[in-house]
Amino acid sequence: MSRGLMWFRQDLRLSDNPALSEACRSCDELLCVFIDDPMEQGISRLGAASRVWLHHSLAALDRSLRDEGSELFLARGDASRILRDYIEKGGIDRVFWNRCYDPATIARDKHIKSALSDCEPRTFNGLLIHEPWQNLKSDGSPYRVYTPYWRAAARLVDEDETCVDTLQKPRVIPGLSPDVANALSQKLRLDELQLLPSLDWHESMMSHWTAGEDAARAQLERFLKGPVNDYGVNRDRPGVAGTSRLSPHLHFGEISPRHVMNRLLAGRKTGALSDDENTFAREIVWREFAYAILFHFPQTIDEPLDERFSRFAWRQDIDRELERWQRGMTGVPIVDAGMRELYATGWMHNRVRMIVASFLIKNLLIPWQAGERWFRDTLVDADLASNSMGWQWTAGSGVDASPFFRVFNPVLQGEKFDKQGDYVRHWVPELAEVETRYLHKPWELDEATRKTLDYPEPLVDLKQTRQEALDAFAQIKGTN
Repeated sequence: MSRGLMWFRQDLRLSDNPALSEACRSCDELLCVFIDDPMEQGISRLGAASRVWLHHSLAALDRSLRDEGSELFLARGDASRILRDYIEKGGIDRVFWNRCYDPATIARDKHIKSALSDCEPRTFNGLLIHEPWQNLKSDGSPYRVYTPYWRAAARLVDEDETCVDTLQKPRVIPGLSPDVANALSQKLRLDELQLLPSLDWHESMMSHWTAGEDAARAQLERFLKGPVNDYGVNRDRPGVAGTSRLSPHLHFGEISPRHVMNRLLAGRKTGALSDDENTFAREIVWREFAYAILFHFPQTIDEPLDERFSRFAWRQDIDRELERWQRGMTGVPIVDAGMRELYATGWMHNRVRMIVASFLIKNLLIPWQAGERWFRDTLVDADLASNSMGWQWTAGSGVDASPFFRVFNPVLQGEKFDKQGDYVRHWVPELAEVETRYLHKPWELDEATRKTLDYPEPLVDLKQTRQEALDAFAQIKGTN
């Protein structure tokens, strides 16, 4: 009789889970495990908002497993030690997991795989459509520009439809015999993982979401039934529910990008997608691109890929400006709306993410790493690959980056993408009664009216700080 261990990580689902499917196929009994290993995560550690989501996602996964006659064992501590303890006390002879791609986890997993060689560890791709080493340029080097990466990815999908074939939930998920289950000492209650903070802000945050595999699949179907058809335009309008909102579900593996692409294509080639569908497909593959960059250029987690930016003259005394930005009290309405949406919901509209990032980096001259750290702590979808690449994109220091001299004007961005001000009025209620023509630049109101608003004056002069940023960039522009 074979007894296996399924180690869940960023794959908190039963369907389209290759490691779980193989474990169920080849084992008579199966121990399902999640380990909260804070020591190994390093820079990829989960922030406060993500840990809240993880709490709810683990609860959903355990319910799903119990419905199938199994259960989820929870442990906290060093993963290598805990796995060995499970193996020895549970008589485990096979171990299964899906791969992760951040440098700290890769190093840890290599060590564990070697240490557990007697248990035939088997690893799978449950996080991406293509492995980072599958989509490369003709000379074998990684792509650093997105458009050719997308074209190659689409070609791989069209030439091998099996890469978006999805696995059904295992027909049977074998549990453990009672005597084996009772012999295992590493079995915590969910609350003992202490994923929820002592403050109750997380309750209102999660009122905007439902975690878990069932919720993820339902959200995808809702999106594909309507919003995807206007995605090209509405994805840039923060006051409209025009995006898929799948990012936290994808981050925790409650749904796979392979399943998303499978449902989007519905048996078609990528060339048969509508313009809106194609735009959404490119966003799914953009996430793949971020993981490829993380894998091939792991230093970009906290170092600029463009080494010139290591000499950039960032502001040194940043505490006051950074705190005002974090609190959504910069006096720039679209920026403040985004930062308040982030704190309240653990999420921010993508267009607004670019605006607030540009403001932090180019108007406040605060290093992008400070913004990346704040996002990592406050986003429920704080994906290390996408987060670090996105911040470097705005800073102009990463792959296929927006040029540094492209400084988003938050007033023009607000007037273009939040024309009637619905988004700003919702998240910055102090401005709810302001005329639309002044809503994104309330400092142009007369002084008497401004004093009635209980809203701060702009933290900086947008025109002046834009020029200061360009001057600072000029100092490194021609360097090597």
